This record gives sequence, C-alpha cells and structure tokens, in this order.
Amino acid sequence: MFLNRLQVQQYRNYNHIDLSFHSSLNIFLGKNAQGKTNLLESIYLLSLGKSHRTYKDKELIQWDKETSNIKGFIEKKYGKLQLDILLTGKGKKVSLNGIEKKRLSEFIGNLNVVMFAPEDLTIVKGTPQIRRKFLDMEIGQIHPIYIHHLSNFNKIVHQKNQFLKNSFGKSINHALMDIWNQQLVSVAVPILKKRLFFLKKLETYANDIHQKITHGKESLSIKYVHSTPFQHELSDDEAQEVLLREFNAIKQREMLRATTLIGPHRDDLQFFINDINAQVYGSQGQQRTVALSIKLAEIELVKEEVGEYPLLLLDDVLSELDDERQTQLLSTIQERVQTFVTTTNIEGLNKSTRELSDIFFVNNGKISKNAFG
Repeated sequence: MFLNRLQVQQYRNYNHIDLSFHSSLNIFLGKNAQGKTNLLESIYLLSLGKSHRTYKDKELIQWDKETSNIKGFIEKKYGKLQLDILLTGKGKKVSLNGIEKKRLSEFIGNLNVVMFAPEDLTIVKGTPQIRRKFLDMEIGQIHPIYIHHLSNFNKIVHQKNQFLKNSFGKSINHALMDIWNQQLVSVAVPILKKRLFFLKKLETYANDIHQKITHGKESLSIKYVHSTPFQHELSDDEAQEVLLREFNAIKQREMLRATTLIGPHRDDLQFFINDINAQVYGSQGQQRTVALSIKLAEIELVKEEVGEYPLLLLDDVLSELDDERQTQLLSTIQERVQTFVTTTNIEGLNKSTRELSDIFFVNNGKISKNAFG
C-alpha cells in the first residue's frame, strides 16, 4: 500500500499543506521543532484514528482554529481509498471514500503503519505501560475489533475502580462487585488470546531478523508475563471461569487497595537473548537490536496478516542507530515499504539512497520539495 497524497489543514503548526509522495523513500529534513514529527503524526492518525503522542484531539487543532482536517489518498492492491478525519473541539468524524463512519473500528485498518521513534528504543528497558501500548497499537490496526474490546475493558476497569474507591471503608456490595468482575473477564479473554496469537507470530519474525543482525550469535525470544493464571489453550468459557475464580480470590485485596489488581492492563513482556533476560542483563546495543528486530518484524507480520506491506514511519530514529543497524534497517525495507523519515541531516545516507527518494525541507510549518542529483 502507498500514501500517494496528504492534505492537512489547521493541524498543529501547519495551516495548509498538500503533498504528493515517492512510492519508496520520503525524507523530511529540518531543524528540531519545525513540525517534522507533526507530519508523521498526521499519517499515523489516518491509520489508527488517534495520535501516538496525545490522547486529547483538541491539542492537534491549530491553536487559534476550531477545526482541523486530514485527508489521505491511498493506493492499495485492490483499489484506491480516500481517508478523511475532521477534528473539532467536541470530537472527531472519520470518513472512508466520502462516507462517514459511525464507529472508529470501521475506519481503522484501511491504512497500516509501523512507527519507529526514539522512545521505541526503550521498549526493552521502559515501563510495562510502554510495552502494553506497543502491543495494543499494533494489534489494533490489524484487527480493529481488538480496539473495541480494549475500549470496553478500559471503561469497565475505570467504572470498577470508581466503585471500589467510593466503597472504601464502607460495607461493599459484593453482588455488584461480582457483576463488574464478570463483565471484565468477558472482554479480557479475547484481548489476551489476541495478544498471545500476535506475540507468537511476532517472535518468529523477530528472532529470524535478530539472528541476521547478530550474524547468528544471538537468538531472541519473547515471554508474555500474565497477572492472571490465563491459559490460551482453554476455550473462552473455561478461560473466563479461571479468571473469575482469580478475581474472587483477590476480592479482599482489591477492596483494601481500591483498585483492579489483575487483568490485561497489568500484564507485561520480557525479552530474552540466548535465554538471558535482556531487560536486566542486556547491553544498550543488545537492547537496541531487540527493539529494531521487533519493529522490522512488525512490518513482515502486517504483510502476512493483511496481504500488503504497511507504511514505515521513522521519526528521528536513524541518528539513534549505529551504521550497522542503519544499514540493516534500510536494506530490509528498500523498494518494498513506502517509508517516511524525519531527520536533521542526511549525511548518513549514501548518494544512491538520496537519488531514490523525495526530500522535503521543513521550516516552521512550511514545506518545500527538492531533488538531489
């Protein structure tokens, strides 16, 4: 799939832009704080219907305007699509080929992207929240129904936590507590099953890539760390029974802590290099290789799941990688994946790479396009 054209109005620091792109490599060049990341964010928004940097859509609208609009013209294997997002102070509207979609899940998945930013290099050493967000974002754009389940789960957790806080120090309504827990396990099971299915495939691709980068010296494995005694081989009904028993067993602890202590929102990932925990014992170089392997694996996994390669968004990440990892990254995606790169300089890119790309100069919300010979 390719993004042929992007139109943005009143978005962040851009008043109006209308850009057409190279089918291979597109480079946004400029100093820091000029709006390069904002461009990639707008493409990401067309994929998942929300920003990777903020949960508040209002922050995306140009500060003195009331609305913002993003249009993407996509070319896919089976035809062309137009994606539209209208942002207002009251929310957003999404449209596909000019037809408004009432549910975001009907919009998500029409454009697939893999984003690699400096913070992704901390996926190994970062917090469990970072790793859960990574899982949720990538699964969601391949299987939009996952976003629906996750949204329901988060709402139920929030409501249950409010109930626990309001009941703190008082006689609790156990019947109501049981209702919250039953609702939680009904949506937790499909979330957990989809995460494990995704992770198993991701591990296969990531390990293959990791071994190539390390010339066969290191193997990579990924472990899903459960907060519950979940077993993926159980049927949905059996899995719900197991989770419900666990919730009942910790009911008293949750009442004392006034929060939901187990579930997908408490789970984590662990990465192992040659069976040694990379988060604890891996060097910085090894941890970055793990992150790079995972991102490259995502590209192949999306291709397997949807039948087309996704777009790759590289936000100021090349300068964070050494020459060997840069070479591995660019050689893996060359001529297969439409790529969008933000950078402050192009000294690390060879002449042939420059010649096969479109280079856009970004300066304070203004963009000009030039070609290198």
